[in-house]
Amino acid sequence: MVETLSIAVIGAPGVGKTSIIRQFIYNDFSEVYTPTRDRYVYRPSVILNGNMYDLKILDVPPISSFPSSSSQEWLDLRCRGVRNANAYILVYDICCVESFEYVKMIRQQIVEHREGSSSEVPILVVGSKRDLQRQRFTPRRAVSVLVKKTWKCGYVECSAKFNWHVVLLFKELLGIAVARGMKHNHTPGIRLQGALQRNRCAVM
Repeated sequence: MVETLSIAVIGAPGVGKTSIIRQFIYNDFSEVYTPTRDRYVYRPSVILNGNMYDLKILDVPPISSFPSSSSQEWLDLRCRGVRNANAYILVYDICCVESFEYVKMIRQQIVEHREGSSSEVPILVVGSKRDLQRQRFTPRRAVSVLVKKTWKCGYVECSAKFNWHVVLLFKELLGIAVARGMKHNHTPGIRLQGALQRNRCAVM
């Protein structure tokens, strides 16, 4: 039986959420910015350590807050499926401090509003636009320490434009999710074999 993992990708406008997802699945990047207005679902499959996983990646338009209840989630079409996601990728732009404040707020709300043991929900914080390193608002180390030590979340920086660390961030998240109780309880594989575009299946 193939395990299905639902991942909600959340972030402020213009941080590059869709670009990261499309680079991961299609090996594709567009210079033209098109705002995400509706929730969109991508369904790639990946192989990690010989096990196949079907991913349900929710590209979530900017939301003012994490839905605090199931009824609130269903009232807003953009939020459908967000509360029950198996894992979260919270994306901010390393050049925009406001986008980091947004991630900070959403992470806090996930912890407060998720039913059950919220600390067990895998959250990966992603600093996007790493290619604009010189314009960053704070040193990488400062953010990394806060996210890993205080928030107890994973942290990766990437560039969708140059396909740098894009596969790595999904591999990292899947590794955390597997370690926290998905059926194939293996350590994340070290070997990275690239994406097989034809059937949209990435071997990680």
